[in-house]
Amino acid sequence: MLAANPYATLLDAIPVERHEVEVEGGRTAYWVYGPRDADTTIVAVHGFRGEHHGLEPVVAHLPGIRIISPDLPGFGETPPLPGRTHDLSAYADWLIGFVGAVAPGAVMLGHSFGSIVVSAAVAGGLETPRVILVNPIGAPALEGPRGILTRLAVFYYWAGAKLPAPLGDALLRNGVIVRVMSATMAKTKDPDLRRFVHDQHDTYFSRFADRDVLHDAFVTSVSHDVREFAPRIAVPTLLVAAERDDITPIEAERELATLFASAELVEIDDVGHLIHYETPAPAAAAIRRFLAPSADDTR
Repeated sequence: MLAANPYATLLDAIPVERHEVEVEGGRTAYWVYGPRDADTTIVAVHGFRGEHHGLEPVVAHLPGIRIISPDLPGFGETPPLPGRTHDLSAYADWLIGFVGAVAPGAVMLGHSFGSIVVSAAVAGGLETPRVILVNPIGAPALEGPRGILTRLAVFYYWAGAKLPAPLGDALLRNGVIVRVMSATMAKTKDPDLRRFVHDQHDTYFSRFADRDVLHDAFVTSVSHDVREFAPRIAVPTLLVAAERDDITPIEAERELATLFASAELVEIDDVGHLIHYETPAPAAAAIRRFLAPSADDTR
């Protein structure tokens, strides 16, 4: 990485350990942040093309909470699931198995594509006391404010999967295209923060195992959204949404909140789909309030 991390001082104060566990016949790499004896444990699931580093700015603002952050199968340091198409069923099965092995009963958090995986797993039987969805995919991506760009992305990932392997892989890892994606999503006008966001994407956005896994995950990300699962999620749910999100407009997030049995919507202004990079402090504050004990709830 070349850009300074504005959250480094906070993050350096939080202990972290790397672990591995066998799930669904494959190896999953995961990181545990915070004290072992914390009252609250969160399992945090990152978004499409990301890996655990992406959620570290939020982690940095949640000292005292134990946060377990795996790399999704096929991304970062977790290899693909053996013998499985990486569709939503595979990711949901993997998450149920992972939580059962590492942190039964943990609070579940998902960002972006991770919001779909978490919602599918909880609706499918994963037991958790609470759900937190950051930048949730609350409507079909192809219908979002930048639906045209999403359609271009569909062609991009299709071409990456169909071209001869060396050409397809080079296209999918192309630094110029990654930078265009980053510049499109970033909303901050702070030059130092923009450099950090771009550097994060330059460093981590191409750490996928192969083009087949990437294509499967992309198709999954644009074929599903949280609305499918919200009515089957009975536990209290926090939605942390952005007023300038290019993937799910804020009006759709407000509608999404009405589909849950018990949901709270927190809207963060002047940010888009990168809450975790650009506004982690207000996101973490909302999470901490949501998890705080109350007179009627001893969570």
